[in-house]
Amino acid sequence: MTGEWIELEADDGHKFQAWHVMPEDTPRGGVVIAMEIFGVNGHIRDLAGQFAAEGYEVLAPQLYDRVERNVDLPYDAEGVARGRKLREEVGWDGPILDVAACVAHLRRGKEKEEVGIVGYCYGGAVAWLAAAKVDGLDCAVGYYGTAILNFMNAAPKCPTMLHFGAKDATIPQEKIEILAEKHPEVAIHVYDADHGFNSDRRANFDAAAAKLAKERTLDFLAAHLE
Repeated sequence: MTGEWIELEADDGHKFQAWHVMPEDTPRGGVVIAMEIFGVNGHIRDLAGQFAAEGYEVLAPQLYDRVERNVDLPYDAEGVARGRKLREEVGWDGPILDVAACVAHLRRGKEKEEVGIVGYCYGGAVAWLAAAKVDGLDCAVGYYGTAILNFMNAAPKCPTMLHFGAKDATIPQEKIEILAEKHPEVAIHVYDADHGFNSDRRANFDAAAAKLAKERTLDFLAAHLE
């Protein structure tokens, strides 16, 4: 699917770039893709195209634009260090405003236009917080969002699904169990995989886990965005 960069504006006046992809036919709903710590890189743009191929209009906002524009980091030690620094600098409040702007754009004033969010890594935590804070979201999906553990008391206002890897040292199994106890309404899936298992550009890529998680995510979106 062919995408393009568009400019959006959050409620606080911040203008940011978002990767926009339209499906071939009338959209069956909208999906916001919340990026990893590496920015809206090739992997995130590919994911946007995949969701568009499933019939959704997709926006992937550059959540670091508040501190640095056009971030596209490599999957190496330097990229990880830089991404973590940018994540700390940008904080959480601004990116949530950016997500809200994306949701508003996808709805475009249409009351019946369902919109969901799918986030990966850093974006997994963004999706979790957005489920609790952003009006107009109909569902949320988070992949291995380590920082979710810092926001366990957040209360999702829409149906939410989370994917974790059992081998992910940054998200201990006991923490996932505590999260599940706090939020029995949230669908939580754990795979025999490591952090970042969905990205075929990372050493931890696990094809079987990625396939199953995608199937579950698409079924979840279909159930709540139609």
